[in-house]
Amino acid sequence: MIEFVTLPDEGRRFSGQFCVRLGDADANGTLRLDGVARMLQDIATDDWDDTGIESTDTWVVRRTALRVADGGRWPRYKERVTLTTWCGGVGAAWAERRTNIALEGRLLVEAVALWVPIDPSGHPVRIRPEFYDIYGDAIRERKVSGRVAKPVVAPGATMRPWPLRRADLDVVGHVNNAAVWQAVSEIVTAPVSSVTVVHHGPVESGHDVTLASVPGSLWLLVDGVVQVSAEFSG
Repeated sequence: MIEFVTLPDEGRRFSGQFCVRLGDADANGTLRLDGVARMLQDIATDDWDDTGIESTDTWVVRRTALRVADGGRWPRYKERVTLTTWCGGVGAAWAERRTNIALEGRLLVEAVALWVPIDPSGHPVRIRPEFYDIYGDAIRERKVSGRVAKPVVAPGATMRPWPLRRADLDVVGHVNNAAVWQAVSEIVTAPVSSVTVVHHGPVESGHDVTLASVPGSLWLLVDGVVQVSAEFSG
């Protein structure tokens, strides 16, 4: 079970403001899930850049879970929200990033993501010592598992092609995380209370991708192998 740890009293935290723009909202004016993913990706990048750490490692997301906070809701068009992010724990070769999305001090949405550092050759590496210099040794006290469940496509799932676009690719050469979440936005047509997306393998340029779905779940397959899975609830 995924745990959403609370903001600690001590340790590094980083905040930034984001406006829900026209390209982030659906036809009802609600922030789409891929818009949330983009904001989470951007605040994580801004935080890492702000640390001043010089590294050739690139952080890639393995799993992201979102939930509407008690009394919260999804942000809406033109609202300016504040994202606050911090490290919630670590493993040998991964770190957990927690992020809160708030509007005028009111907590709306909570997010927890598992990030893995990879070297220029694309291989995962252990957490560097300078990471603890910035985020503090206290984060070692909470060990985070890097395990993800093996995906199984439900019998009778609806299958459809999911064509890739050049605009979906990022500097790593993979389909960007936010672009992957567009597949979720395609299936989830109404605000949900929670959603989790797991990356089991990369989706890359030239891949022939199939989108499979049943109520509450979806999968992105390449040559019959699940590369991305998602679960959501209303």
